This record gives sequence, C-alpha cells and structure tokens, in this order.
Amino acid sequence: MHENGEAPTLAVEIPTSPAHPVELRPFRGVRLSPQKVANPATARAFARPYRDVAGRLSRWQDEGFVEIDHEPALYLHEYSVHGMTIRGLVGGLQLSTRAASEEERSVFAHEAIHPEQADELAARMHEMGINPAPILLVHRGPESVREVQRQVMAQTPDHAYTDRSGQDHRLWRITSPDHLTVIAEGLAGGRFMIADGHHRYAAYLRLQERHPGTPWDRGLTMVVDQDDTPFFLGPIHRTFKRRSLQALKTAAEAIGTTAREMPEADALRQLGPRAMVATDGHRWMVLDLPQDPDLSAVEFLHQQLLPSAGSDDVFFHHTVEEAINAATASYSSVLLPAPDYSLLDRAMDLGELLPEKATSFQPKPSLGVLMRSVDSELMAPPAAS
Repeated sequence: MHENGEAPTLAVEIPTSPAHPVELRPFRGVRLSPQKVANPATARAFARPYRDVAGRLSRWQDEGFVEIDHEPALYLHEYSVHGMTIRGLVGGLQLSTRAASEEERSVFAHEAIHPEQADELAARMHEMGINPAPILLVHRGPESVREVQRQVMAQTPDHAYTDRSGQDHRLWRITSPDHLTVIAEGLAGGRFMIADGHHRYAAYLRLQERHPGTPWDRGLTMVVDQDDTPFFLGPIHRTFKRRSLQALKTAAEAIGTTAREMPEADALRQLGPRAMVATDGHRWMVLDLPQDPDLSAVEFLHQQLLPSAGSDDVFFHHTVEEAINAATASYSSVLLPAPDYSLLDRAMDLGELLPEKATSFQPKPSLGVLMRSVDSELMAPPAAS
C-alpha cells in the first residue's frame, strides 16, 4: 500500500504480435466426452496441483472420457446457444516471430494485460502441459476461407452433441491438402483482434520465448470470421469505489457534459449509444456523451469523465442487475451501452488500446470441446518429410 492508504496501480503491458504471415497449424485434438463438457465437476480436473493434470486426463482417457486424435488436423468448430451460432477454425497459432512494425502486426490486443497474471497462467500451462481452451481471435475473413468452410460443412460432422450447459456443438476435422492450402493462403495476411484470452495469449508468448523450437511455439486458437457468424458485443458495466453520484455529476459538469437526474425507469429507457446511466441504488442520472461518433461510451468514461480511475478502483459486471446491486451511497455504478464492432476496427487501424474490459464477446465455447496436449506433441515422433 502507498503511504496514503491507496492501493498501488498495477503495472500493465501490451502483448506483442507475431509477424505476417499468419500460420494456423494442424494439431492432435484432445476432446472431453459430451457428459464432461461444461460439467461443473470438470473444472476440478484442471485444478492444483497442475503437474497432475495430464495424469488426471490420462485416467479419464482410460475410463473413456477423453479422446485424442491420432493424426493432426485443423478443426471447424460450430457451437450454438440461445439462438446464436458461432463458427471458427481451431489450430495452433504460430508465435515464433515478432512484428517489428505496425505493418507487420497480425494479432492485435484491444486492452493491456497484467504481467503477473500472464506469468501465473504461463506457469500453470507449462505444469499442465496443455492448452486447455483456445483463445478467440476475430477478423473479417476472405470469401475463399468461407467457401472451404461451406464445403467442409456439407460433410457429416465428426462429432455432434449438446453439452451439459445446453450448447450444441458440431466438429469437423480438416485434413484435405487443398483445403489446408486455401485456409493458409486466406489467413496469411489477415489482421486479428483478440476477442477473448488476452492474458492467455500473453502466456503463450512467454512460453514460446522460454521454449523456442518446441511445440510451445504454438498456442491453441479459434479464429472466427465476424462477417460469417458475428459475436454479440455486450457492454461490461462498472462500479467505482469511493465515488458518490454527486461526485460523478460534478465531474460531468466540469467537462461540460449534461447530467440529468430522473426516476429509475426513465433513466434505464435512455440508456443507448450516446447515453450512459449512473446510480447509487437510490438516485439515477443520465450522462449524455459528446457528439463525437468516434468516441465510445467506455472511452469517454475512462479518458474524460474519470481519467484517474485505475483498475484497482473499479468493479466490473456483465449484467445490469449485478451493477445496480453493487451501487451504494459511496460506490456509484455506471451502466454502459453495447459497443459497436467498428470500435475494434478503429482500434486496429490506429494501433490504440481500449480501456480495460471494454467489451464482452458472447457466446464463448464450453471448456473441453477442443484442447491441445503440448506434452504429447513433445513426445511424438517427428513427422515424415
């Protein structure tokens, strides 16, 4: 703690990027059986001690709960839940190069990461010898790759089931040399935004740097085409510690922003692309955003209204109900509108970061559908040339 009793601001870093061309490599998929996918008890298999995780999965394999493919493949994974369908290519993202300029960047982070969290995840993955879930990259893909996906989907899925959480899954193995070539050429020059897994991505980079020339050169990744099966971009609401509603109103007036108090129902109806809502649980206030189409609500909140609010001053909430319940006389909650995908396009174009937890990509795939055993790749004989 600092002498004044305030918690220190946590250090952050910006993850680096591999240089073009982008390579998504085939791997030997590891899959949990449908009754284990999204089963709350499954999380225990990936708990401490992490060095025993591979042994636990091996025992599950003996019991018929884990399958490991004998031959490497890229995978087309389609999952559906609550009327939404996401489809993406899953493989090992090659990380052995580093971009030396913005033009060479292929993977963009839209928020900074905390180094200690990435270090912990890297140590955990190394002990497990497993990438337990793919990070999610989103891009605007070429028609050539979408056509390959359509051709693959015309075949019977290798696996199709509904997991314990209600997600429907379909998996296809892609091994055709022609299909793999088209995918490789289509992805090579792409630009990809990290939709989910910023810290795991940073952990991948750490493991690659520590173990170059090994299977740690790659990290399990799912690439989703936003023009094919778009994610829903939801807001992540905030509760600010030690910030009363009056303090928010004073901050707004100081920068010339309109702050209008009104009843709860009226305020919630005003929540939209150019308006935020703040509450202490009793009083309600609508904060109008400046008429700048390139300034999102989350950027305005953290860069102009409350620029001094660090990550240790904020609680994050994925639902309006959670945020409202956290509000008190001295802890004000701010409800944000859903962002538009153009916000991420702009961040890539300008090479800028967004505030922490600027958006929530939904839905995410259940744990256990596809994993990658780095240990098994380390032990595997080299492929024939």
